[in-house]
Amino acid sequence: MKNNTLKPALLLAAIAWLLSLAACSSVHADASAEAPPEAKVVPFPDAALFSVDHPEQFPLAAATEHSATSELVVTGSVTPDVSRNVPVVSLASGRVMAVHTRLGDTVQKGQLLMTIRSDDVSGGYSTYKMAVADEILARAQLERTRDLYEHGAMALNDVQVAQDTADKAKVAVDTSAEHLKLLGNDPDKMNSMVDIFAPVSGVVTDQQITTGSLVQAYSTPYPFTISDLSATWIVCDVYENDLANVRLGDAADISLNAYPDRMFKGKVSNIGAILDPSLRTGKVRIEVENPGIMRLGMFARATFHGQTKEMHTIVPASAVLHMHDRDFVYVPAPDKKFRRVEVLGGDLVQENTNLQEIRSGIEPGQQVVTNALVLDHVLGQ
Repeated sequence: MKNNTLKPALLLAAIAWLLSLAACSSVHADASAEAPPEAKVVPFPDAALFSVDHPEQFPLAAATEHSATSELVVTGSVTPDVSRNVPVVSLASGRVMAVHTRLGDTVQKGQLLMTIRSDDVSGGYSTYKMAVADEILARAQLERTRDLYEHGAMALNDVQVAQDTADKAKVAVDTSAEHLKLLGNDPDKMNSMVDIFAPVSGVVTDQQITTGSLVQAYSTPYPFTISDLSATWIVCDVYENDLANVRLGDAADISLNAYPDRMFKGKVSNIGAILDPSLRTGKVRIEVENPGIMRLGMFARATFHGQTKEMHTIVPASAVLHMHDRDFVYVPAPDKKFRRVEVLGGDLVQENTNLQEIRSGIEPGQQVVTNALVLDHVLGQ
């Protein structure tokens, strides 16, 4: 009876022990499956490092320092000097009978531009003739009054009044005659036509009239505008971040697309006080002497030369490799190797075009391969 009671208990204890062993095995198996594999570091070769068998075959040169003025290259266009724009003003109103010049023509001072038929001139002649008649009458009355005064038939006051009337008549004659002369007419020759002449020499840059149109005296739009293009402006757009590098009086070299082989000299005369809110650029004006080939509206490229000196790194021009719109140089590295370094290339040195400026990437004293193209060709093989 006693043994029969113990058997079920032992059996249950054995089952529980087996289940606990199975659970522990499962936990260890899961832990082993979730553990990451051991990390392995695989070194990659340096793509900018190259080995050569005989590095001594490639001469080296040390980068040097060179002082130069700061430069800024911007774009602009040729515009007229507004102080040299002269409007042609008609002093008489009337109808245009003839136009003797056209837009774009070069004219000389005193050249006939147009002819107007004007009622102002007719009225001026009428006023002048009446003034002359009044003066003749006033002079006759003055002579008569003097004669009577000398014979005691007139008082001195009457002579003075006659003298005043004659003087005023003379003023009226002179004024009306001057008015006709101002219109370009001879007071002694009746003519209703008015000729308009060029006030200055230059180019007709604006024309607002044609034959048969009406012209109002002293009013806009003016019939013509003549511009003296012996000196012009180059108006450039300079970004806000570059405005600090431009100063009044800075020298500028101007190149035109139409004449790429010619260089024009100018000087900064104004820096605009207002920025374009959309482009964040300011207007910079350069005054340039025009040798006669500049045309208004031409595209221009301006290079500003600052007034202070800056130090630049200089290397042989052959040491710079131009590849994929970027610049590189080769510098020596240990174990018969060369490293290709990207740099920001500048302009050729004006005093020696075999040297080139490097704006960033290497420092003065750094050794570079003098002929980067030859080394690059050898590495390519």
